[in-house]
Amino acid sequence: MMISGENRNGFKVFALFIGISLFFLDDIAWGAGISVIPDKSLIIQIVNFLLIIYILNILLYRPIRKILIQRKERVSNLEENIDTMNMEAQDKDNAYASGIQEARSKGLGEKESLLQAAAAEEREIIEKINQKAQADLAAVKEKIAKDTETVRESLKQEIDTFANAISERILGRSV
Repeated sequence: MMISGENRNGFKVFALFIGISLFFLDDIAWGAGISVIPDKSLIIQIVNFLLIIYILNILLYRPIRKILIQRKERVSNLEENIDTMNMEAQDKDNAYASGIQEARSKGLGEKESLLQAAAAEEREIIEKINQKAQADLAAVKEKIAKDTETVRESLKQEIDTFANAISERILGRSV
């Protein structure tokens, strides 16, 4: 009979315990007033016990040990998967955070460039408006100067008439 698994030493201890028990059983039994005489039935019982252990080992203990080993492997695989998934989740979280940070810095850069472009465009528009306003102002000044000159010329032609009319009024007679 081959005993496999983790309890090989346990069987040796068990066999030693049985042997010691049989050795001292006689003394203990006589001291208590009980008389047990080992005969061939004891050997049959020992063989029967070992046979039952062997059969239970084949039918019950080995399949249970296999199931426990499979469960242990499955649990360790699941733990490894959990660790892997946690590491992947942490990596994805870090990548997400760095992506957000990068997008923010890129957005701020684009915002600054748009603000600078808008300010430059605003300066150009204001400059064009100023140039147009100065051109319009110059045209208006020129027109006013022409009108003033025209009015001056017309007034110069009528100055004699106005002078005579004023003098007549002041003097009260015709000049």
